[in-house]
Amino acid sequence: MKWGFKRSLAKVAVVSGYKPYELGIFKQNEPSIYYIKLAIRKKLISLLEEGLEWVLISGQLGVELWTAEIVFDLQMEGYEYLQLAVITPFLQQEDKWSDTNKEWYESVLAQADYIDSVSKKGYEKPWQFRMKNQFLIEKSDVLVLLYDTEKEGSPKFMYEMAMSYKQNKDYELQLIDFYELQLAVEEEQLKKQGF
Repeated sequence: MKWGFKRSLAKVAVVSGYKPYELGIFKQNEPSIYYIKLAIRKKLISLLEEGLEWVLISGQLGVELWTAEIVFDLQMEGYEYLQLAVITPFLQQEDKWSDTNKEWYESVLAQADYIDSVSKKGYEKPWQFRMKNQFLIEKSDVLVLLYDTEKEGSPKFMYEMAMSYKQNKDYELQLIDFYELQLAVEEEQLKKQGF
């Protein structure tokens, strides 16, 4: 697979986490999304200060598409060198999604800097998700994961693979857990109160 960048020159982050329903989020205007995006944005800005150039996502609903929106906002705010790659596990992953979710996904793809799929076929078996996780971890320097070990969910598989991978490689894992999300809420509330 050809990449639009050389790994040795770029700082690359994968961002992933829970799907909306795993967080009890069923609408795009839920207030909790604002705080989730705030916590992710904080991590990305910290990584940008260390030389981050690429954000990789697989395009799944929830944390990953919210991250894409953050990347687009950051590009508009002067981080135009920051690029977004959407590497899906297989072709047409959005086939069974609602029209609203398909539109959201397609709007992200339209603005992404790089798009590809790990498997060049449609969905076949769960191994395609494992291959996607492995591929993204191996192509990145850091994983930013919205995941709390107290609440299992789909990010568990990415978390376990990253933990295993970092035993033998120089790899960074940055978790955003529910405690960190609560801190983001409290910080924002203090700001609004003028503190």
